[in-house]
Amino acid sequence: QIQGMPYGNCLLLSDGPVNNSTGIPFFYVTPKDNTVTDLLKNPMASLTLPEADGNFCRKNVIDPEDPRCARLTLTGQMVTVPPEEVEFAKQAMFSRHPVVRKWPRSYEWFFMKMNIEHIWLQSWYGEVSPIAVEE
Repeated sequence: QIQGMPYGNCLLLSDGPVNNSTGIPFFYVTPKDNTVTDLLKNPMASLTLPEADGNFCRKNVIDPEDPRCARLTLTGQMVTVPPEEVEFAKQAMFSRHPVVRKWPRSYEWFFMKMNIEHIWLQSWYGEVSPIAVEE
């Protein structure tokens, strides 16, 4: 009933192993998830990350999802990680989320990543600043 309609989902992500962040979001996904089957048909996606560790929110004891806390939104295409990057993606995901090693193998897990096309930083209510992808 919602085919063709946008909707959100929570997925584990990693941008690299601890002490080797790349800025490229990697995901460990299964084709049994409707989000993944949709992304395989239309790879355009957005990802919003709250300011979990920022000084303002921590100092003022404000929930990171409060609109006063900064949010970074990435948009781009979700693609299957090519074979030459799978080992890096595995290290990235498993080092930050060790629990995924125990997920049932029958779910046909594989790695996807976002090829980032646009970045926006929202640092207050409604105020959005574009950031160059190269940065």
